[in-house]
Amino acid sequence: MKFGSVCSGVEAASVAWEPLSWKAQFFSEIEKFPSAVLAHHYPDVPNYGDMTKFKEWNANTIDLLVGGTPCQSFSKAGLRKGLDDPRGNLMLTYLAMAEQLKPKWLIWENVPGVLSSNGGKDFGTFLSALGQIGYGFSYRVLDAQYFGVAQRRRRVFVVGHLGNWKRAAEVLFEPESVSGHPAPSREAKKETSSYTSSSFKGNYGETRYLADTLTVGANQYSGFIGEPVLDTTTYRSRDFGSYIEDDIASTICARDYKMFTDLVSFSSNMSEPDCQVDGTTPTLKLGGSGGANPPAVAFAQNQVRRLTPRETERLQGFPDDYTQIPWRNKLAEYCPSGPRYKAMGNSMAVPVMRWIGERIQKQDNQ
Repeated sequence: MKFGSVCSGVEAASVAWEPLSWKAQFFSEIEKFPSAVLAHHYPDVPNYGDMTKFKEWNANTIDLLVGGTPCQSFSKAGLRKGLDDPRGNLMLTYLAMAEQLKPKWLIWENVPGVLSSNGGKDFGTFLSALGQIGYGFSYRVLDAQYFGVAQRRRRVFVVGHLGNWKRAAEVLFEPESVSGHPAPSREAKKETSSYTSSSFKGNYGETRYLADTLTVGANQYSGFIGEPVLDTTTYRSRDFGSYIEDDIASTICARDYKMFTDLVSFSSNMSEPDCQVDGTTPTLKLGGSGGANPPAVAFAQNQVRRLTPRETERLQGFPDDYTQIPWRNKLAEYCPSGPRYKAMGNSMAVPVMRWIGERIQKQDNQ
């Protein structure tokens, strides 16, 4: 499979699809640091830069076009200008590229806020345009926590197939759902547990998996001062101070955060815990301008530390130190953390992209 990538970032797609032997034909990224990461890892793939100038490109024929056009105009945290924001209009540029290049497959990603932007009219415009240029499509909200990474990250994925909506639907949905017979919810939950459990297992070394640093046994619940936890058993919280040993990894309980005896994820400004209404808390939270500030975790009584760039890479499913590159005439070991945090915060989750790629390949092999 030959694919082209726009709004490429640091290329979650290329990392995800390397085991499938898919080859990128071009990138389109304008930010300096992500562009340097692309040049470092993929020196033979042209980066055409500004996607609005795609008619000037000498792009190779592709089978698939992938991109996550900027989400600020559709995010609840943004101004919600939708298609009136030039960044939002890049999704129309994406459609124009698809019409010119005519790849068999399309993958488009955005934040869930796109579903309600302008009362849903913006997203409706995008889907209607897909149909007008010949693509059948399906869309679904996928959460990275169910694909083997230790964070909640919900994103809308649209898959398009040239001339056949059923092919697109069979990528994002199980056959039972496509035929109108959804699988029982209990079976779905069982599959989810198998993904999340593996994401909370790891081994200890110079830098431990983030999930390992967050593993706490029932008899170690209080007084944990950041030393390595030797027990790698995964525990599930039932009530405050009570854990169930059932090999199911679930989100950390945060209902008693004021005592600092629970493990709590904080936004980077440290003003208050970033808790959900159901008493759980996401792992990865990027704050500040452009998402450049790192998230932090409370891991002991009255102690807080920031996640390392390597840990944020693992939260997105990237290889260790993927973004640690020579930068601004300095060796890789001196690469600053700021742009690495931002790159991960803006990226797609690799395991989700791999799952979609595997489903597309299955369709092509039928």
